[in-house]
Amino acid sequence: MTAVARPSTGIERVLEHRFLVYRRTFRASLFSSFLTPVLFLAAMGLGLGSYVSTSSAAALDGVSYLAFLAPGLLAATCMQSAAFEATFPIMAGLLWNRTFHAMHATPISGRDVTLGNLAWIAARMLLIATVFTVVMVLFGATESPLVIFAIPAAALTGMAFAAPIAAFSATQRTPEKFNAIFRFGITPLFLFSGTFFPLDSLPTILQPLAWVTPLYHGVVLTRGFSLGTIGEEPVLAVVHLLVLLGFIVVGTVWADRTISARLVRG
Repeated sequence: MTAVARPSTGIERVLEHRFLVYRRTFRASLFSSFLTPVLFLAAMGLGLGSYVSTSSAAALDGVSYLAFLAPGLLAATCMQSAAFEATFPIMAGLLWNRTFHAMHATPISGRDVTLGNLAWIAARMLLIATVFTVVMVLFGATESPLVIFAIPAAALTGMAFAAPIAAFSATQRTPEKFNAIFRFGITPLFLFSGTFFPLDSLPTILQPLAWVTPLYHGVVLTRGFSLGTIGEEPVLAVVHLLVLLGFIVVGTVWADRTISARLVRG
């Protein structure tokens, strides 16, 4: 009896397109997506960390600075990579090469285009998080086997940025505002969301601001899994997860509307 192949959905077609493009161009992203974070981890975690660990053990709850820093960098790397994937590639498909318009001229819907692109970004984040986590293990920067769950936590962190940024990208005609996103959004979050030092080191007035940003919640989750402390405050861990999911859901709905509207307008 001959098996009948299941017809591909529009989302799968968009995902396949992004994969085929990446297969031809992945070498250009190796340094920024994989090597740069690893070098950063080595320099900050092993180099600077050798000084910080001996002088600030109490502030870090007795763990080494390398073990403290690594999961924060994991979440921050996914944030940065996802933000890039949600800016220039989205604009390219809608404006520069109009690939998404060509897809939309077929039975592929605007929602398929949106969800297919977000699915691709999610797959990329899982790949980046997996490679980074393997490096963490090799560096001895993990304290618990629960670090395996830091991979999806980091990917969710990236998607919490990717979905709303993709929605914003679909409304733009030029890439100038992308520079503002990275300069005044991504970079400050990278520095002040608990990645490099405990949040309580910040002035009291600034600490609540971290709660309205996805990166802080992602850092807490990835660090909790990596250090094995996630079970100490389970309710708070669920809150962090729900915040990330909230950003993803709202961003996805917004992205569906803006990308679909842009495809209709042409």
